[in-house]
Amino acid sequence: MTESSLADTEFVVHSIAQTAVDNEREFGDLDSVVGDGDFGYSLARGFEIVLSDWDTFDRSAPSAFLQKIAMVITSRIGGTSGPIWGTAFLRASTAIKGKEELSGADVVSMLRAAVDGIKARGSAELGDKTLLDALVPATDALEAEIAAGTDAAGALARMAAVAREQADATTSMIARRGRASYTGERSIGSPDPGAVAVAVILERLSAEFSAR
Repeated sequence: MTESSLADTEFVVHSIAQTAVDNEREFGDLDSVVGDGDFGYSLARGFEIVLSDWDTFDRSAPSAFLQKIAMVITSRIGGTSGPIWGTAFLRASTAIKGKEELSGADVVSMLRAAVDGIKARGSAELGDKTLLDALVPATDALEAEIAAGTDAAGALARMAAVAREQADATTSMIARRGRASYTGERSIGSPDPGAVAVAVILERLSAEFSAR
């Protein structure tokens, strides 16, 4: 087990968890516009458990660590968010099973696997006004930056910028999945909370990665 791979995996997961907790109100307020308003609350409660149990998770390999995170999220986050985010972490863990050192290509594979899991679990596709509308373009951007030889900090910054741009773009979309889809055209005019969460998470990851 390489120290850098485990340390980077822990850093990313901890940043995601802390961002979810710190932005509970913002995410909830966004969800309350056309949803049931529980997105921020559900996400925060689940990731609070991740943070409180942080020292107990299996750290024998990045895959094992992510698998434990997936189990906590699936069992402790309520509503539809638990299965969707839990599946994302589980699929990501499976994509790197048996690997001790992770490359940029491995990170892309993890994200692609997470996307496939979200699609399957949520019956969602790009353009349905979900977190996929930020996550997929951000993953595409990461892959392009890696191919161009951009360093980790630069690639993360580009991911964050693309995620924010695409999250903002969901404002003009009609929701086709989740509770917001029941409101039809009334879902136009506010961004998707999940897409915004992806953008906020990546922005924080980018800032913290550069500063650490």
